[in-house]
Amino acid sequence: MTDCLFCKIVNGEIPAHKVYEDKDVLAFLEINPDNSGHTLVISKNHSENLLDTSGEDLRTLISIIPKIAKGVCESLDYKGFNLLVNNGSVAGQLVPHLHFHIIPRKEDDGHEHFVGEPYQDGEIEQVAEKIRKILK
Repeated sequence: MTDCLFCKIVNGEIPAHKVYEDKDVLAFLEINPDNSGHTLVISKNHSENLLDTSGEDLRTLISIIPKIAKGVCESLDYKGFNLLVNNGSVAGQLVPHLHFHIIPRKEDDGHEHFVGEPYQDGEIEQVAEKIRKILK
């Protein structure tokens, strides 16, 4: 895709601080990191989001993410990480090219975990049933 920021990085038209690259996958540092070492992992094949990515590209990405996450954490002495995908602009996806965020974490790093609220009485059963109907 010609105006995709990440495709331009893949093609060498825009510089990035690459930490991993093979024939299918590219990983580079986020320029506005949540923590130092925050890394984006992308397929070199363009797809806008998780829902329009081929199974083959997803399998390739998922198979390499543990290696990259381990490298990020070990090299910078992090004890864990969040793996995040923002799917669609309403979910915070800023670049329309599927990318996984590896966000390394330390104790008391100032980042909050997801804060949720419990379902109302009977609501969880209704939600589960709606989802099951679609997935049949």
